[in-house]
Amino acid sequence: MRVARLTAVLVGICGLTAAAAAAAPPGAPAAALAAEPNSALAGVTVRPGVIHVGRAQAAPPTTADCEQAYKVACYEPDQIRLAYDLPSLYATGVDGKGTTIVIVDSFGSPTIRNDLGVFDKAFGLPAPPKFSIITPAGRPPAYDAGNSDMVGWAGETTLDVEYAHVIAPDASIVLVETPVSETEGTHGFPQIVTAEQYVLKHHIGDVISQSFSATEETFPDAAAVDALRSAYIQADKDKVTVLAASGDSGAADLKQNETTYYTFPVTSWPDSDPLVTAVGGTQLHFDAQGDPTAPTAWNDTYNKAANEFADGNAGPNPLASGGGLSIFFSRPSFQNGVQAIVGKHRGVPDISMSAACDGSVDTYGTFGGQAAGWTPTCGTSEATPLFAGIVALADQMAGHSLGLINPALYTLASEGAAGIVPVTSGNNTVSFTQGGSKHTVRGFTAQKGYDLVTGLGTVNAAFFVPELAVIAGH
Repeated sequence: MRVARLTAVLVGICGLTAAAAAAAPPGAPAAALAAEPNSALAGVTVRPGVIHVGRAQAAPPTTADCEQAYKVACYEPDQIRLAYDLPSLYATGVDGKGTTIVIVDSFGSPTIRNDLGVFDKAFGLPAPPKFSIITPAGRPPAYDAGNSDMVGWAGETTLDVEYAHVIAPDASIVLVETPVSETEGTHGFPQIVTAEQYVLKHHIGDVISQSFSATEETFPDAAAVDALRSAYIQADKDKVTVLAASGDSGAADLKQNETTYYTFPVTSWPDSDPLVTAVGGTQLHFDAQGDPTAPTAWNDTYNKAANEFADGNAGPNPLASGGGLSIFFSRPSFQNGVQAIVGKHRGVPDISMSAACDGSVDTYGTFGGQAAGWTPTCGTSEATPLFAGIVALADQMAGHSLGLINPALYTLASEGAAGIVPVTSGNNTVSFTQGGSKHTVRGFTAQKGYDLVTGLGTVNAAFFVPELAVIAGH
């Protein structure tokens, strides 16, 4: 059983709205190339990109603690900051001041205010200048520690809030809680859209962090996706940056039954949307002196210790950076320079940050349903709020929100900007046993330039933040 890798179902998606059809955004949906048979009668599986292991300790575990207890590495905030060369930015006053990060999660966590306070105290972090919780789509029901969806979303919320704050400690945070999980028929995704539309209408934030996705093949058709894009279209008009996790199953992903994987390469939405920046996963590495070395593409699929840690068995289980080619969206103009890789399709991801289970991050939570304390957590739900913090830093330097940053990312990469760090090792091929047989879904290989594992690579924030502020800020 996959621990806290949340899943949910959305059925009865409405057809293409006139507003979405008229907008004609970049990379407009193409006809579906490989829809699942009878998928119009099925649901759409939506899940966060978090792997919340659920093992709790009384104190924040060090890397050595995790290596001894779980045979995998885990990291504290200062190590994550060092990996992206953030201390030099903080020294100049670039810490997110004046910006707001919006985090969207179903249900939220009933203890997040307390938990963030304990987290900050443990690591010497200041409290955010403002931390607000809003429920524009309706107040969530009372927290139920026996409801696995609520428990999992609480873990998701904890990771999102704590690690966006780690990167941009002086940014305000708005947690947007929605009242239903995506297990409630037509409820779920529409509530997320409603909540994000409210955020945009009231100009609440500069960057929106989303750590959920749905396998594209589970949607009935491109019109069903278009019907849910109104918030992204509005965000593009309002110059608000929207991010989404690329998923944790490598080149594969789950079907609607939440346990069966597609046996051919697939990708997911909303990360495949051209109006969204797709965030994939890397694995960090440090030398004996504690200094960061070259990151690699995240793929723990064949790492026995990581499988035992995340899934409770020796594996292999899909544990890797999501990436691939969209069946709904054609190649957007910002990817014309990587046409040799993506062909006629939108390629995912765009950029990557730390996500590996053998390289988890320490989170603190006391919500019911699992042991209270410090828990190592991994997945592209880590990568996404990390990058949201990076964007907030660039917003501060620019003096305003940057909006859709994808064109700027690809321009920076094409110019050989120092802030874009190539990831040239690893892949997102995954294997698993299904129906009594072992399956391998051949993915893609990381390389210099663009690839369908880590996108353009990762970032050195000391260079990337000012570069992005300049090129996207005009």
